[in-house]
Amino acid sequence: MSHAEGFTPLKFERLDGDSMTARARAFYHLMKQRRSVRDFSAVPVPRAVIEDAVRTAGSAPSGANMQPWHFCVVESAALKREIRLAAEAEEREFYERRASEEWLDALAPLGTDAQKPFLETAPYLIVIFLKKFSEGEQGEQRKNYYTAESVGIATGMLLAALHNAGVATLTHTPSPMKFLNSILGRPANERPYMIVVAGLPAEGARVPAISKKPLDQIAEFL
Repeated sequence: MSHAEGFTPLKFERLDGDSMTARARAFYHLMKQRRSVRDFSAVPVPRAVIEDAVRTAGSAPSGANMQPWHFCVVESAALKREIRLAAEAEEREFYERRASEEWLDALAPLGTDAQKPFLETAPYLIVIFLKKFSEGEQGEQRKNYYTAESVGIATGMLLAALHNAGVATLTHTPSPMKFLNSILGRPANERPYMIVVAGLPAEGARVPAISKKPLDQIAEFL
């Protein structure tokens, strides 16, 4: 196959400056409303919404297009219960023994603790696994590249897609997370990266009063 045969024409919508500016500002205003929710409703969310959000995540760029991710979408009440019990066991160890005073002080304004009821209440847990290796066409093991960067981008796109669809989310990372491989039947060469809790917020849900740094504190234009 020649180099040219491996390419396809780019589909790209060209916008005028005003349209670009309007879209960028509208998306910023949409995304700045996203907050990490810890009080979820059990009200169901259409599975098609979750499927399309995961498709969006799967469209993310990745090192050598190896797509080093796997998404386990957990709906089963029994599996969610098992995940909650295992996660809370790790969280108790964290809060009681592993975490430094400095770390606990940083978490204090968020009001978090070892209790994670949202892992059972929310209709979906999207468990993201990072794949260090992929399987080739002949079953051979192939190394993936820039895995942390690639999965991080895909996770960000997942969160944006869910928020855009009106789904509340929480990023949850109990440490260590190897129990997820066992519960969800994933191979040992995959590393649990994050649990994204997804659903609707409970009536009257509250979130910490926090702020984000302004543009001049997070960026410079040179």
